[in-house]
Amino acid sequence: MHELGITQNIVAIVAENANNRLIKRVTLEIGELSAIMPNAIEFCFDVCTQGTVLEGATLEIIKIPGLGKCRQCATEIPLEQPFGICHVCNSVELDIIQGQELKIKEMEVEELSV
Repeated sequence: MHELGITQNIVAIVAENANNRLIKRVTLEIGELSAIMPNAIEFCFDVCTQGTVLEGATLEIIKIPGLGKCRQCATEIPLEQPFGICHVCNSVELDIIQGQELKIKEMEVEELSV
């Protein structure tokens, strides 16, 4: 399960950028063609955040659909897997233009009270 290592890295990156402030929410974008299982990330998140500034934070995952572009006719084609056939010219030469992402889109931090 490579999601554990990925989640550990996400937690480390967010914690490093939190400047010792508590994190309330983390939003990730995960592409549907990325071979990353969002459910596994959610499971690992609770374990990986224990004892960190992210403990108790909410994890929001936005799934990014797969999208390819035909090299022959430039048609954009929805993809559910990292390959496909152009429905316009029947070419199998597609470039993936969306769906392989893994991004930390945003993090919400506790406001400092002075």
